[in-house]
Amino acid sequence: MAGLKVFLAAPFFCEAEREFNIKVAEFLRDNGFEVWMAQENPFISDGSEEEKRRIFEMDLSALKGCDAVVAVLDGECIDSGTAFELGYAYAMGKPIIGIKTDYRTFSSIEGLNLMIEVAVRLIKASTFEELKGRLLEALRDVKP
Repeated sequence: MAGLKVFLAAPFFCEAEREFNIKVAEFLRDNGFEVWMAQENPFISDGSEEEKRRIFEMDLSALKGCDAVVAVLDGECIDSGTAFELGYAYAMGKPIIGIKTDYRTFSSIEGLNLMIEVAVRLIKASTFEELKGRLLEALRDVKP
């Protein structure tokens, strides 16, 4: 587990989202994973095309360098940036584990677009402990 890199794909556009992402990242780090998440990295400050390109490339580089992706799937609809990151990770063959704690749905996959449902191979995590188990299961053959 030590040295395995996890890319946390999640929206971070309100305080509640950022706080939840921090909890997920802390939990994963406390369990021996290295975590990269965009909200801990420089975000748009001047909105220039150059800055947007730098952020975009940094995100793709982090995805390329990770061993697995953990995606926060809460909410009525999946965040568009998260959806893009999942598609990119899927195309690279990265294991993707979704966490959905949103109790508005009865099934862990109810309400998800089928493109997300199929890409997120182990989508049954609804708690941090389940997330840890699914992540370890997905990474058991990955060598750091």
